[in-house]
Amino acid sequence: MRLSLKWLNELVDLRDIDDKTLMHELTMSGSKVETLEILDEEIENVVVGEILSVERHPDADKLVVCQVNVGTETIQIVTAATNVFAGALVPVALNNSRLVGGIKIKSGKLRGVVSQGMFCSIAELGLTLHECPYAIEDGILILKKGEPGQDIRALLGLDDKAIEFEITPNRPDCCSIVGLAREAAATFDRKLNLTAPKAVEGEGDISELLSVKIENPDLCKRYMARVVTNVKIEPSPEWLRMRLWAQGIRAINNIVDITNYVMLEYGQPMHAFDYACLDGNSIVVRNAAAGEKMNTLDGKARELTESMLVIADAKKPVAVAGVMGGENSEITENTKTVVFESACFEGSSVRLTSKALGMRTDASALFEKFLPAENTAVALDRAIELIELLGAGTVVGGTIDVWPNKTGLRTIRPDYGRMNVLLGTNIPDSEMDGYFARVGINKLPDGNLEIPYWRTDVECTADLAEEVARFYGYDNIPTTMFAGDACAVIRTPEQNLKELLSDAAISLGFDEVLTFTFVSPKLYDKIHMPADSALRKSLSILNPLGGDESVMRTTVLPSLLNVVASNQKVKVPAARLFEIGKVFSPALKEDGSVDPANIPTESYRFMLAEYGADANFYSLKGALDAILANVLGVTASYTAFAEDPAFHPGRTALVKAGDLVLGTVGEISPAVSEEFGLLSRAYVADIDLSALLKITRPTAKYKAISRFPSLYRDIAVICREEVTVGELTETIKKAGGKLCREVTLFDIYRGKGIDDGYKSVAFSIVFADDNATVTDEQATKRFEAIVKALGENCGAKLR
Repeated sequence: MRLSLKWLNELVDLRDIDDKTLMHELTMSGSKVETLEILDEEIENVVVGEILSVERHPDADKLVVCQVNVGTETIQIVTAATNVFAGALVPVALNNSRLVGGIKIKSGKLRGVVSQGMFCSIAELGLTLHECPYAIEDGILILKKGEPGQDIRALLGLDDKAIEFEITPNRPDCCSIVGLAREAAATFDRKLNLTAPKAVEGEGDISELLSVKIENPDLCKRYMARVVTNVKIEPSPEWLRMRLWAQGIRAINNIVDITNYVMLEYGQPMHAFDYACLDGNSIVVRNAAAGEKMNTLDGKARELTESMLVIADAKKPVAVAGVMGGENSEITENTKTVVFESACFEGSSVRLTSKALGMRTDASALFEKFLPAENTAVALDRAIELIELLGAGTVVGGTIDVWPNKTGLRTIRPDYGRMNVLLGTNIPDSEMDGYFARVGINKLPDGNLEIPYWRTDVECTADLAEEVARFYGYDNIPTTMFAGDACAVIRTPEQNLKELLSDAAISLGFDEVLTFTFVSPKLYDKIHMPADSALRKSLSILNPLGGDESVMRTTVLPSLLNVVASNQKVKVPAARLFEIGKVFSPALKEDGSVDPANIPTESYRFMLAEYGADANFYSLKGALDAILANVLGVTASYTAFAEDPAFHPGRTALVKAGDLVLGTVGEISPAVSEEFGLLSRAYVADIDLSALLKITRPTAKYKAISRFPSLYRDIAVICREEVTVGELTETIKKAGGKLCREVTLFDIYRGKGIDDGYKSVAFSIVFADDNATVTDEQATKRFEAIVKALGENCGAKLR
């Protein structure tokens, strides 16, 4: 919500409060300030000038030389403008002035003649014909008033500031100038200078011209209408045009501007119909017929459904209720009689309609917040008051007000003790009543509090306590312990595991990343996913944010690789990244296609990635080993894996815990690296969180360090290339029995003395016993068993 400070100060005098204090205090009282815009910030040293004379340039046919009175002196300006004349008042940018768009003006010479400034057009002042309808768009702005030397910003009303607020959905009253003025008055305990709109009686009887019927009172809570005849369509006065400009709205004409002005002032959308376009002189608020069509004011044809509420005459719809009017009843320069509508529509209905039609408007945004029905009357009175003030037409007597289910006075019995308990304070009852009175919540003789109609968010004691807290000051509320027993937070096993994995990864120097769960299906091609892969069956998004990001991902890998690529592109030399990302496995029909009607299965993947000078397969494998050992107390095993085209076939392994497959770890294939534009090798671990949940962490037991010395033996064997180090290691451990405590690889050799297709692999083996010293005989016996097992199981022979 945007708020002009000039407009605010007319309702609450806050001119003695600096901008920083104003914004801070309003934020602390619940109206969060987003930004402050100084509307005339780009304009400097521009004043009103009176042209005293206009003479031809001695050396240029298209230039004229003007003598200009700028208040303190007479200066000379050379211009090519054709609409200047002696006696005209014009905006003059003096020497060392600034204009909109960063334009700087300095004195100089034009074809040998000194020019001490420049005349300004509306564009150079940041204005358009909407704000200055009397101006020439490509000519100099000829002013209708002003004194030489007067600051142009003050003359045209440009010297304003606008605050942008972030209003929460439960405060529709703050989506208006009056609502924010009420908040400002309450925050600073100042008087609110708000006068109720004057009720205009008018001439004649509206019932002779118009009838209104509500067929669906559930979707239309209240409908009010007034008629104005002898309408004169013309530009609005300057004060109204510039007030709309400060709020970021273009002036159109007096009738349209009045409806926009009232919407800004009271937060009540209004609409004006051309009475001559209403067949049957009637308005019917009804649901649209199936397939019914109409053209809205934006010039687009809309096909309506039976769930949509429309404003219709006797034959056709003339507006989509709460969203936008129709072209068939638009106000034009030929309009002579106008029907002003002020209504209250059901917020959920307006939201669904605007979403279905793809038409989110200022009006629909307000109605979605469930406006009070009482607001329609004050808004309509204000619109008619402005009609009289502007002399825009003749008001017809009477008001049509259809309110099927009228609401009564809302009251709450205050429980002061309960409010103090909720806040942890000891505020006297009278002080609380003072805070309530600031926001219009007044105490009745029976002790109840009367809730004003515009405060639809106040419904119970907790809401009243919030009002007290806002004005007592959150900073003044003491820190206290819970009055009752604090409930322990119960986490699911999955939540616990995610937190443990996250902590473990961070402790190893990994940074967490978060990526979107909706992706482009083209990413599957970038990781070279097979065409028949089950992971290509993704759930499509009905309303994607972009054309590409249209499916819910089944793998986190491409999202993580995009992050790696982004870091490399901004010259991050090395990085260790992790993500616990959600993936979606859609339900499938009998024919194997995706079934969007059923809920997909959601699961998580634990992803690690690293790149840089020190990154390699073994560093990432070591990190994964450490995480699995610390979190789950398991030692993973690794077997060569070449079935995933996203990974390098010779530098990838399947990760297992016993017979349970946990995932994959390895180097991204060169082809996929090129697809993502990676500048160096990247290594990724992709672990299934649901598999980790199946692992039961063994109970930790204390084990004393052996007091007896260990015995070391080295072994080097020759085996075929396809035999993995993991297979050799597991064989050694099993054959070595309980005495075999550690097996460490220290060499792999290929070359002279080794046949092609073979390799030499060397291990260091530690034999130990907690109860006695291991003898040479015991170690030799285990060593021989290991050599035999390696020959039988792996085809390896002692080198």
